Amino acid sequence: MYPRLTFDLQKINENLSVVSRTVKSAGCSLMIVTKAVCADHHVCQLIDAHPGVDFFADSRVDNLKACKEFSKGKVLLRLTQAWEVPETIRFADISFQSEWETILKLEEEAARQKKSHKIVLMIDLGDLREGIFYQQEEEIFETVKEILSLNHIELYGLGVNLTCYGAVIPKNDNLSLLVDLARRLEGRYSIKLPMISGGNSSSYYLIEKKELPEGINNLRLGEAFLLGNETAYGDRIPGTHNDAIFLEAQIIELKSKPSLPIGEIGVDAFGQKPSYEDLGVRKRAILAIGKQDADPDSMTPTDPDIHILGASSDHLILDVTDSLTDWKVGDIVSFTLGYSGLLKASTSSYVKRYYFTSGRNDP
Repeated sequence: MYPRLTFDLQKINENLSVVSRTVKSAGCSLMIVTKAVCADHHVCQLIDAHPGVDFFADSRVDNLKACKEFSKGKVLLRLTQAWEVPETIRFADISFQSEWETILKLEEEAARQKKSHKIVLMIDLGDLREGIFYQQEEEIFETVKEILSLNHIELYGLGVNLTCYGAVIPKNDNLSLLVDLARRLEGRYSIKLPMISGGNSSSYYLIEKKELPEGINNLRLGEAFLLGNETAYGDRIPGTHNDAIFLEAQIIELKSKPSLPIGEIGVDAFGQKPSYEDLGVRKRAILAIGKQDADPDSMTPTDPDIHILGASSDHLILDVTDSLTDWKVGDIVSFTLGYSGLLKASTSSYVKRYYFTSGRNDP
């Protein structure tokens, strides 16, 4: 059945081993973020069995619910919505929070469920996504004081997110601000914060450069283990595979047509006015997948002589004129994926999934 995501479980496991060795060498615990594959069960089995992984982490409580059978700790990354409070307490051991009102609701729910729940207080170091802004120290210290008065909520640490919105790159100087803040909180309130979470796959490069500040003791990695990329500068991580997961779709039409549409050009199905270059008659393949299920800007054909021309909601149009392969209707074209491409294909219920281990033949 196509289109489908194909998972090479051996390569994924090898990627896990590479990134976990690096993270552990820096004295950090490791959260593996599963949201890009929607907590795929087969991938989660690998994560749970891997000795170098400490936590499952995801932004959707439904995905953590899907992981409930596994033994490693569960972490909810996205700030909790009001309706999610009961399930956050039920399915997450740790959650990332920044709003006192939400933390108070978690305290009340944890009391009802007779449970204790850990939170990591998020600090915004300038990326301008979630967290109390680092310059608003009075709010930070007052929030910590209030958290420490609770009976069912434990302040487990501080965390930061960088690059995902503002594209601010993690550096020794900005992450050191988080460590300094944690130490001052520990001193004022006579506490010890077990976790100082220094970001995601964009912080990975600091370990290799030996620039991760002392005191950062946790990282959260998704793209690094799935696609083999660090995300500060987009470099490949040595020893990892970038083709552990790929997308396959079937050719449903193959015809030679002009490269320039004929007639007045308006807007396409997505309200955009496209532009075209007249290259004469070209051999064009249409695949049974489109923008509803994939991100054409985050897909690369494994055949280097194929070019993506564009897509509608459920058709992907390729130029195969220069390919050395004699493509036929019914043939399968494969693509490596960027993070956006993987996220979108994983979220679509129309994209099937297939799993294999390197060395075994695809049936």
